[in-house]
Amino acid sequence: MKVGIIGGGYAGMAAAVALAERGIAVTVFESAQQLGGRARGVMHNDTQLDNGQHLLLGCYRQTLRMIEKVGGNIEQDFLRLPLQLDLHGEFSLKAPRLPAPLHLLIALLGAQGLTWGERINAARFMLTLRRTNFHLACDITVTELLARHRQDAALVQKLWEPLCIAALNTPVHKASAQVLLNVLRDALNQSRADSDMLLPRIDFTALFPQRAANYIEQHGGKVYTSCGVEALRPLDDGIEITTAQACPEPGRRSTEKFSHVICAAPPVVAAKLLRPIVASENHDALAETVAQIDGLEQQPIYTVYLRYPAHVTLPQHPQGVRRWVPGSSAATLPQPMLGLHQRYSQWLFDKGQISGQHGLFAAVISAEGIHQELSQDELAQKVIAELRDEFGINEPPAWYKVIAEKRATFCCSPNLQRPSQLTPLPRLLLAGDYTAGDYPATLEGAVMSGLKCANAISM
Repeated sequence: MKVGIIGGGYAGMAAAVALAERGIAVTVFESAQQLGGRARGVMHNDTQLDNGQHLLLGCYRQTLRMIEKVGGNIEQDFLRLPLQLDLHGEFSLKAPRLPAPLHLLIALLGAQGLTWGERINAARFMLTLRRTNFHLACDITVTELLARHRQDAALVQKLWEPLCIAALNTPVHKASAQVLLNVLRDALNQSRADSDMLLPRIDFTALFPQRAANYIEQHGGKVYTSCGVEALRPLDDGIEITTAQACPEPGRRSTEKFSHVICAAPPVVAAKLLRPIVASENHDALAETVAQIDGLEQQPIYTVYLRYPAHVTLPQHPQGVRRWVPGSSAATLPQPMLGLHQRYSQWLFDKGQISGQHGLFAAVISAEGIHQELSQDELAQKVIAELRDEFGINEPPAWYKVIAEKRATFCCSPNLQRPSQLTPLPRLLLAGDYTAGDYPATLEGAVMSGLKCANAISM
């Protein structure tokens, strides 16, 4: 066997590691200069950033296992926090270190910023979901599910909507209730540690893809960067890959035959590579796969990085939801991650607390919204104003950087037909968080898809 893998993101590299471990020759082709796909490190003003501020959950077992397999250390690579949702000045929930699901019920009953009746209502809702094993007879939107269970406006705005957007990157009126329940089932219903939030201390390229590349090469494989694939040609006994000029050898295009190919490129690129095959071979079944990819609606994620003086942190009043007053004598607690309520910024990450980059903040804005109508400079100024209003940070940042992933994830809508990892061409497989699975567009979904492809090839 000889497997070509198109795309060096988390899906492609997970597949490559799994195959290399089994002694199967792999070659990875990544069109960008560095590995990681939509979860990669970037440099700006001599500062290490990511193209988006992601976090992992304790239930992301396959991703964490793969990181360890290629030499990572989970306790060193991540800042681990118990489940907590803190919308500054409005709402606060923190899970105690108790067995699941007791930890969540205690957290809901003790949540600040809700009435006692709202807390009971939220806890009752979770118990009902648990009795049904988080399964719906028919998929509906999250908005419809919450209405059925009489979750009022305050609960939706402060708890369920932030959770849904964080997990699915899809507005509640468009989001699949069943996929959200899949995430809640795995994160909140088994082990308490499954709900832990893991914030990477190192950038996302270093966290897994670069280590994976080293592992693959140590096992006899090859990993090419700045080496995009231009065409695929199915053969009777394999698939031929044609790469762009200048890769892997400068000055000429390269064509190489593989027994199998895993296309772990973004959906737009995957569809572009498949269309010529459909046209040349009049392949109706593969045309259906392309139609499924083309039918995916896309959702954006914007990340606004701001570099402040090193002494600036994100404080929270120790009593939770009472708004912190700049200059007050009350003690403040530094928080590595805070949410904002009804603001442009949805989540703020203090990189000083997470990775030692003191004074560096990341503001994350997920899913579609009015922020898309603003220029990047206008959006950055909105975020700067929110930090001033919420925390009294009057000093201007030394610089800011807006990273807009306008096609960050697919829109995770009800009953969405996602393409299978197995295509109608038996030697061609698809990997990526957009392919069929229980999860939304997450790192865990990407890794699981890559492992499915590797298992299908090596069985």
